[in-house]
Amino acid sequence: MRMPHVRRGIDMLIERSKKVLNDSGADMLFITAPDLRFYLTGFASSDGLVVADKNGTTFYTDARYLEAAKNALSGSGINVAEVPKGGYMSLSDGAGRLAAAFDRITADEYVALTSRAKQVVNCTNEFNAAMSIKDEGELAAIKKACEIADKAYTDMLGAFKEGMTENDAAAELEYRMRKFGASGTSFETIMAFGEGSSVPHHETGERRLKFGDVILMDFGCKWGGYCSDCTRTFLFGDDKKHEQFKSVYAKVLEAHMSAKRNITSGMTGREADETARSVLRGYGLDKFFTHSLGHGIGINIHEFPYLAPRRDNVLRDGMVFSDEPGVYFEGDFGIRIEDSVTLSEGRVVSLTNTDKQLLIL
Repeated sequence: MRMPHVRRGIDMLIERSKKVLNDSGADMLFITAPDLRFYLTGFASSDGLVVADKNGTTFYTDARYLEAAKNALSGSGINVAEVPKGGYMSLSDGAGRLAAAFDRITADEYVALTSRAKQVVNCTNEFNAAMSIKDEGELAAIKKACEIADKAYTDMLGAFKEGMTENDAAAELEYRMRKFGASGTSFETIMAFGEGSSVPHHETGERRLKFGDVILMDFGCKWGGYCSDCTRTFLFGDDKKHEQFKSVYAKVLEAHMSAKRNITSGMTGREADETARSVLRGYGLDKFFTHSLGHGIGINIHEFPYLAPRRDNVLRDGMVFSDEPGVYFEGDFGIRIEDSVTLSEGRVVSLTNTDKQLLIL
């Protein structure tokens, strides 16, 4: 699969591989995973390998991508070469201390590397630390993805019609995100009508929209290889049977806004989660908040850091993550309110910005 690439500053790209290599204390960086290759090169492909050592950084790929990679990375300082006849693994022959991201390689790759290099070490933590702090180019791409998601959501509101299926609505929304410039979705769109909203990761299906239904839509798109993530919950008409829903919605929104006001740089993921969970606990709703407050957003829709009750990772300026408290009443309804946000000068800045007051279509 081919995705659009985004050019990064020359020095910036080179510094990424240098940083991970130096922080891991290795002699060679050996990266096969598509997302990590994209982070190091700004070039997206389904096949390839990035090798970095004291001599520089080289992107190896096959004939399908060779010409495009050379054109895209010309002047970047990153070398481009065709995969050697011995295959990618042969490039690790004789390596001293080789660093690979263990959570991104297969068992076969690990066995092959350990049989060829003198020592193989894990650099997953080094990638997490580096990728969690977004530079200006990354933030610009995420902001654009968020702007597109906002625009598609607003445009979608007039398209809901009684009798349409969840699949119909998801397709309409995804079409709008692409129409407004997205390269694709960040993840499989969740479109939940009525009782389906009570399942946090509802599988979008053939449920038809009825007057008075709750609508929960969790969606996001990619631009320049980076993701957005947003959830909105609202009513399709007011059948006067949703007084509990309206009351709970206000409390979830209060929790969402409490997180935005109170999360600061230097907090742990546990402390950040508590800024919202404590609000719901005060209303006796915390037992219905069955997932964490948030997760990092970047090249991947779920990445470091994590805002959760058992996470002690520290939040820093430049990180991008979700603020998504939710409560779910089995077989009845669910409510989740989510924005993509970043930390700047110690405080939360929202990147998705459509209205979160309860909407009744």
